[in-house]
Amino acid sequence: MEAPTPRTALFKDAEHLARVAGLFLLGIGGFWVAQRLLVPEGFGQYGHYRPGALADKRDQPLVFAGRAACEQCHTDIAETKAKGKHARPACEACHGALALHASDPTVKPTRPDGRTLCLRCHAALVGRPSPFPQIDAAEHAPEGACTACHAAHDPGLGGAP
Repeated sequence: MEAPTPRTALFKDAEHLARVAGLFLLGIGGFWVAQRLLVPEGFGQYGHYRPGALADKRDQPLVFAGRAACEQCHTDIAETKAKGKHARPACEACHGALALHASDPTVKPTRPDGRTLCLRCHAALVGRPSPFPQIDAAEHAPEGACTACHAAHDPGLGGAP
């Protein structure tokens, strides 16, 4: 038997290479078709967003009123809050979305549960910075709402208004 020449050795596995190349091209073609069918038109025009998403969001009703809307009617609370430790959080961070209440004051928002709400920010967690006021609720006050001792808008120990 003769030793294979370099040329015959190269084409000896040509059929297998052609199959792999065909599968590779089929995969690329499938990806291209899937991309054309699944990716919305205009995607990437504004970065990694679909341009129609802006119109979709614009058509949704507003749910947040904003701090200025709250402060128009609740000036006394706004003044207390501005002097206290809770000056920075927006009203709706604790009270929820209030656009409906701002447009119609007869619609009363639900009062947040003082214990659950306060512990969202003030429960002792390792990841929070140490200067931030944190408590172990079971040790600090095993029962009752935080607002029994602390005023919600200025949480010093002045008592709840």
